[in-house]
This record gives sequence, C-alpha cells and structure tokens, in this order.
Amino acid sequence: MAGVHAESRTRVGSSERPARSPESVGSPSSGVTASPCSSEPQSPLLPAQTRGAREEFIMMAPEEKLQYLDGRAQARQDNQESDACIQDLVRCVALCRLLYGDAHLKLAQAHARLAKAYFQLKGWGLQAQQHSALAREMLALCSSCTSEDELQVVVCLLDVHLTHGGASLHTATLEEAEFSFLEAERVLGELHQLCGINQEEKRKTELEISTCLSRVYRSLNRPEEALSRCEKSVLWLKDGGKPEKTCCVYRDMAAIEQDRGHLDKAIEHLTEAHAIAMSHCPEEPEGAQISHSLALILSSAAEPHHNDSAGCYFEESLSAYANSAGPEDPAFFTAQSDFCRFLLRCGQQERCVEIQKASLAKKRATFGDLSAEVADTLLLIGSVEMSEGRLKPAHRTMMPGDPEFAVRPSAQEDKSHSKSGGHPGSVRDGG
Repeated sequence: MAGVHAESRTRVGSSERPARSPESVGSPSSGVTASPCSSEPQSPLLPAQTRGAREEFIMMAPEEKLQYLDGRAQARQDNQESDACIQDLVRCVALCRLLYGDAHLKLAQAHARLAKAYFQLKGWGLQAQQHSALAREMLALCSSCTSEDELQVVVCLLDVHLTHGGASLHTATLEEAEFSFLEAERVLGELHQLCGINQEEKRKTELEISTCLSRVYRSLNRPEEALSRCEKSVLWLKDGGKPEKTCCVYRDMAAIEQDRGHLDKAIEHLTEAHAIAMSHCPEEPEGAQISHSLALILSSAAEPHHNDSAGCYFEESLSAYANSAGPEDPAFFTAQSDFCRFLLRCGQQERCVEIQKASLAKKRATFGDLSAEVADTLLLIGSVEMSEGRLKPAHRTMMPGDPEFAVRPSAQEDKSHSKSGGHPGSVRDGG
C-alpha cells in the first residue's frame, strides 16, 4: 500500500539532544536479517563493532539510542533490509515506552510505524493489525495541548487507519477494513481543514482509499458501491498523467461487471484499459496483462464472433510478455497455456500440441523435469493424442518412464518403432 504523505513519516525519536553518528560508534552490519524476537548471547545492536565501541553504544543515553535506531531503521528500509529494519523499529517501541510512558504520542507513532513496516515490508497482516490497533488506542488517550501536537495526532491517526484497513483487507476481515477506510476518509478531511496536507497528497490519499474501498465492497458482494468508488477514482485520475493507475481502476471495474455476469460491460472497461496501455506503455507488463485479461473474457463469451478477437489478444499478450518479461517468465507460460486451451475449444488441436511441445524444453529448464508445469504440459499433449485415438503416443507422452515402452536393442523393437513413427520416449505424433 502506498505511503500516506510526507508528514506521516514523523520520526519517533525527536529529542533535541543529537545522537552520535554510526561512524562514532562503528558501522552496523548491513547483512543482518535476524528476527525481531532473536535472542543472541551478545548484543545484536552493533554485531560488527569492537568491544569498546559496543560498550560505548551501551552507555549512550536512551534518547540518543532512540534517535540513532530510528535513523538506522529508515536507512535499512531504504536498503530493503526488511528484517533488520523491523528489528530496529521493535527496539524503538521499547525505548519510547521507557522514555515517554504508555499514553504518549511518541509511543503511538512508534507502533504506527512498526505496523506499516510489518504490512509493507513483510506482508504480515495480523501483526500490522495488532500494532495499528495499539496505536489507535494510545492516540485516543493522548492529551494534546498545542496545535502542533493536535496536527501530529491527526497525521498519525490517518496513517493508522490506512495501515489497519490495508491489513484487514489482506486478511479478509472485510468489516474492519471498511470501517478503517471510512475513518481514514473522515480523518483526511479533518487533516485538510487543519492545513496539514497539500492538495496533491490529499488527492493521492483519496484515490488510495477509494480504490481499496471498491475492493472491499466487491469482496462483500456490494457491486453498486464498488463501481461507484471506481467511477470516483476515474474522475480523479482524468488528465492526471497516471495511465498505470487508470488502467488498474478500469480492470477493477471489468472484474466487478464480470462477477455480475455483464460481459459486454466488462469487455468495454477492459477495452478502455487496453487503449490507455497501448498508447502510454505498450512495452510494459501492464499492457500484456490487460491483453491477456481481454483475451480470456472474450474467449468466455457465448457469441462465436468474439473468437477471432480473443485469438488476436492472446497472441498480442504473448508477444508483450515475451518482450517485457521474457519467454521463460511464468506469466508468459500461463498466458500460453490459456491460449492453448482456447485453441482446443476452437478445434485447433494440432496447433495447440505444436505450441505445447515447443514449450516443453523451456519449461523443463525453468521449472524442472518433475514440476507441475511440465506435468500439465505432458498431460495436455497426451489427452489430445488420446482424443484422436493415438493411444501409444499418448501413453509415451504421459508415462515416459513406463518399462513397457523402454528402448530394447532388438530388431523386432526397432521394427515396431519404425511403424509407430519414432522413438518410444519422444512426444512426436505417430501411431
């Protein structure tokens, strides 16, 4: 989930006393990926330090430690060191509780930042829900005296509701997700009244909330509300110079209409997304995904005249996947398999088998001989051969290791091979 805005990155350590830089106590190891709950016999804070530097760090005042760990957590997040970043944020929570007590804004901010890290860096919805709930409870107990404190409380509360909503959607606790996003919408209006957010960031956050609510409503089987949110998003994105986001909203609208059985409307929305993708980012994976989705929905339509268009979109998606991700990418193979099933339904068995046989070597190299992808390919080839009455080639394809079809160095076997049209272990047509 995208970040809220610049002001939501408020540091949890704001002591006026400057902390010593990492260089003054030695540089921390950048490769540490220990769990936040790790318990090592030696202090894990600075594992690469000399004993003297480690002792110097231990003797630092709590305010200095908090400021130092806060900065290091941000640096580790920037370097995508997820586990080490979360480890430092856990320590920031402990230091904030020690310094400020249980009902202080600083502790709420520390919990909010940890919740966001759990969700954005690790995808751990339950942990994010727990820490965002703690932050929300603490914010309710904060006694703000100054306008600056009030603004920070509102900024933190918006962050908390967005994180909790995203984590709840991730864990399919949909009622909680709806409540959190609606609260985020309300708090955003309050923050705007306090002049705590500029118009660009406000619109960005409104779009995030609207997009997430449309997915919540779709999951709750409330399509009208979901579509209403999508339509708002399209209006906000109009002339906004963000084609990727616009394509994403149109794809959501197509999925909602497809759920309702309105295939014509779903095709219309995907066609809009396809036109935008082709005009702005034809070589990007987004264009390949939209072409693939459009091909699937057209191929599922009852009207036979959609088949020609579906075939064109399948081939377009395969070309786009090959150019953007490579012909050995799993997304390419998925689209290829869908295309082959479409060919089977259209009665083009020979072309389907030809494509599947040509892909077999790449799938073995990518996924391995014993992978599900290779097994599915052999099964599809074999089932086509069986449907055509070619039982021996089908048996060789689906059970290549069967001893009945093992190579025997005899003239009689060689003769039978020549009659059957090839090596018994091959997947060539014959019989």
